[in-house]
Amino acid sequence: MADEMSRSAQRETSAASSTAAVAAENAKLKSKSIWPSVLRWIPTSTDKIIAAEKRLLSLVKTPYVQERVNIGSGPPGSKVRWFRSESNEERCINTVSFDSKEGSPTLVMIHGYGASQGFFFRNFDALASRFRVIAIDQLGWGGSSRPDFTCKSTEETEAWFIDSFEEWRKAKKLSNFILLGHSFGGYVASKYALKHPEHVQHLILVGPAGFSFESDTKFQWVTQFKATWKGAIFNHLWESNFTPQKLVRGLGPLGPNLVRSYTSTRFGSYSTGTTLTEEESGLLTDYVYHTLAAKASGELCLKYIFSFGAFARSPLIHSAQEWKVPTTFIYGYLDWMNYQGAQEAGKHMKVPCEIIRVPEAGHFVFIDQPDRFHSAVLYACRRFLSPDTDVESLPEGLTSA
Repeated sequence: MADEMSRSAQRETSAASSTAAVAAENAKLKSKSIWPSVLRWIPTSTDKIIAAEKRLLSLVKTPYVQERVNIGSGPPGSKVRWFRSESNEERCINTVSFDSKEGSPTLVMIHGYGASQGFFFRNFDALASRFRVIAIDQLGWGGSSRPDFTCKSTEETEAWFIDSFEEWRKAKKLSNFILLGHSFGGYVASKYALKHPEHVQHLILVGPAGFSFESDTKFQWVTQFKATWKGAIFNHLWESNFTPQKLVRGLGPLGPNLVRSYTSTRFGSYSTGTTLTEEESGLLTDYVYHTLAAKASGELCLKYIFSFGAFARSPLIHSAQEWKVPTTFIYGYLDWMNYQGAQEAGKHMKVPCEIIRVPEAGHFVFIDQPDRFHSAVLYACRRFLSPDTDVESLPEGLTSA
């Protein structure tokens, strides 16, 4: 009885500590934003990110819970923490969890570079009807904590994302889940599954980064471009860690106009699939601006993970023989990420691997062709959704590589 009371007290103390940590960080963030947004050069804040996320997710009909999950200040006993900061304050991962039917398989979704979990707004309803869907903002992105980024190597930078995700998993008490990652999120999901395969039932990599490398003859044009004076300038900017977000911040109150131009062009007039409605475009633009203009943190991983041209410094194809988790790749036909890299990796994997291609879709296949994307995800997870049924043929509208 005494032991039970002691454990209960410890749990209450831990919960109180977690709540206090989140409240303290929110108070700190608010204290930095005492000026009205119209008077600030960069009119954004963490509160505005969460508010913009809420407006964007108002388009989703499925009920959800938003929380900022306390992941502490670093993995216990780790010699190289996932961030090196002068402060030991605890950090939080912004998380949304959608209502689902009891017994549904868990699907965890990780966004790509320059994005946040709200980019999946067109997918949550359809996926939540079959899965327990949980989407996160990676550490240093979106509405998650944004510690000072002081990593100095590829290894440290990978640990920043892999270890913080593992601490989040522990806090959420998750295991045996399907892990979906888009673009850079696919790179992180892959690296996580290589380190912690025991927790991942299946990998879904959507236009993942990291499966091509500069020495590939298909990308000789990048080497040739870098040899020109223009290429030398771009390469210098890259190695100086000049990010697109810095441009948005540098424009101050004009930043929203730049983002609006991008979203209306990429997902509107030059869309490779179904265009956004006026309401969707407006809400996404507002959300994207606030996530990009906030304090630089996770975005500074760029030069440590990739060389100029978005080639991984630690290509995933080199780890293909170590793969332990069955994997499905999903690419849009017009995706600038090269699906042939996944084909080559698949030849060396000792686990089931398949590649699905989606017509009339680009890198953001889940926005360009949401219905076909949902079909691809359901097909990838067929053994979890219909374990007693043999489903061999691809759904209509999809092709196999």
